[in-house]
Amino acid sequence: MKAVILAAGYGTRLNRDLQNDSSGHFKHLCGIPKPLLPVGNKALISHWMSAIEKIDCIDEVYVIERLGAVACLQLAITQFNINDHVLVLGGDTLFYEDFSLSVVLARFTELQSINCDNNLVLSYLCKDEAETTKFGILETDEEFQVTAFKEKPSLTETTSRRACPCFYIYSKSTIPLIAKFLQEKQNSPLEEKDAPGHYLHWVYSRKPVFVHHVSGRFDVGNLPSYIDCTKYFQKHGDE
Repeated sequence: MKAVILAAGYGTRLNRDLQNDSSGHFKHLCGIPKPLLPVGNKALISHWMSAIEKIDCIDEVYVIERLGAVACLQLAITQFNINDHVLVLGGDTLFYEDFSLSVVLARFTELQSINCDNNLVLSYLCKDEAETTKFGILETDEEFQVTAFKEKPSLTETTSRRACPCFYIYSKSTIPLIAKFLQEKQNSPLEEKDAPGHYLHWVYSRKPVFVHHVSGRFDVGNLPSYIDCTKYFQKHGDE
């Protein structure tokens, strides 16, 4: 398995918050890419590297910083001739302490033993209904297979409160479809093909995608979320 860490975001909201912060406590973080922000006693991305280093089945890690998320993923696939399962994760995302990479990968292995086309994504329940309108929301059947993906839906569009962070394990058979997705979307507006959720939205009706539940995540998109993330990892440790 290969791991691709998406690190191409500009961090526009976070940098705006840092520049406007009246306390002055965070000015030194201005301009630092989100994956390199200090969380606990190491950079955010280093938490992922520490977890990945413990996993024998992941033999390569690629950090992509140049293009939009889906195009970044395809760049890695093409540039490094990837013909394998791929773990895709956001370089600005961390999970609560109950998250276990080894447990998630074991679930993927179990799904693969049933059908080699199976894919796995993470999800967590929104804290309140207002969050539903801010994230990509998954609908699933009784087997926790994805049946719908709605991007920032209104509360009347879905009864699901299952949010989907940027953490996907795509099977070896699903990876070639990324090029087809980008080809189909080549003339579409950037907002219809850039975010990683757009590929998930496109692919779940073509390949089986299942959900693994986690309790929550930190998405370091602004200063309050960064502060919450750092406080959590200072309290609970760095792993």
